[in-house]
Formats: sequence, structure tokens, C-alpha cells
Amino acid sequence: MTAQGTRARVIGVISDTHGLLRPDVHAALSGVELILHAGDVGGDEILIELGLIAPVRAVYGNTDAPGHPELAAAIDIAIDGVSIHVSHGHEVGSPTPQKLLERYAADVVVYGHTHRPLIARASDRLVVNPGAAGPRRFDIVPSVARLTIEGGRADADIIALRT
Repeated sequence: MTAQGTRARVIGVISDTHGLLRPDVHAALSGVELILHAGDVGGDEILIELGLIAPVRAVYGNTDAPGHPELAAAIDIAIDGVSIHVSHGHEVGSPTPQKLLERYAADVVVYGHTHRPLIARASDRLVVNPGAAGPRRFDIVPSVARLTIEGGRADADIIALRT
């Protein structure tokens, strides 16, 4: 609880698991009330295991099969007055914060695809890429993010996972 008596809402953000859920994802996302998966899930087992932590909503990525009953093309939700858009990012070609902010009107835009963690703020809007949580690729450390919504404002933190 904050001084004003409002409770911070904490959302787990994950992407690009590609069929691998590292054990330390459980600790990194412990206590979140919802998990948003930004695509390239890699199988139902990932969604089932994430569901042990918190309810999961997921979109499909370029390596997932469109039409999967548990994967949406995009997610648009509002939490405590903050609008959130989730998509994989491949739909804009090579995703950048600028391209995503131009395409989607949400307060928070979550995407994956690049495997590179990123938090960018443009005025009152936030763009979050949690990085890739699955198999290590390139020179990038696997990671997830925690999105905190409080007092009508969203902030995010990247959490590195053990390799």
C-alpha cells in the first residue's frame, strides 16, 4: 500500500521462451498478479508452467502457429486506468519503440521478437521488451520484466535470468 492507500499492481512480462522456461523465472515473477507473454511461446507446456505462478495471457509470435486457442494476435487491456497493448512486434517489421508508439495508442506497449531487453519512455508512454527468456541466443543474457502500475503510472524493471 502507498501513502494514498492505493495498491501497486505488478504484472510479469515475458517473451521469446521458444519452448524453454528457465527455473529462475518462478522466482523472478513471484508475486505478480498476471503474466503477459509477448510471443514465440514454443508450446502449451510453457503456458501451463507459467500458470503455476499467475494467470497468463499470451500472443503468438512469428514462430508460433496463428490460430492456437491460447494465443491471441494482440492483447489490449487496462489496469487501474493504464492501457496496455501486447503484441510480438514482428507485425511492424523490425520493431523499434518509435514504430510501436506510432502504431499503437496504449499507455504501455509490450513486445518481444528482438530478444533484446528494452525499457523506453516517451512522455507518459512506456515501451517494454522483456528480452528473451528462453534459449540463449546471440550475446544476450536471458531476462524477463516486472511492470508496476501505481497511481495511474507504469514503470518497468528488467530482471536478468541465470544462463
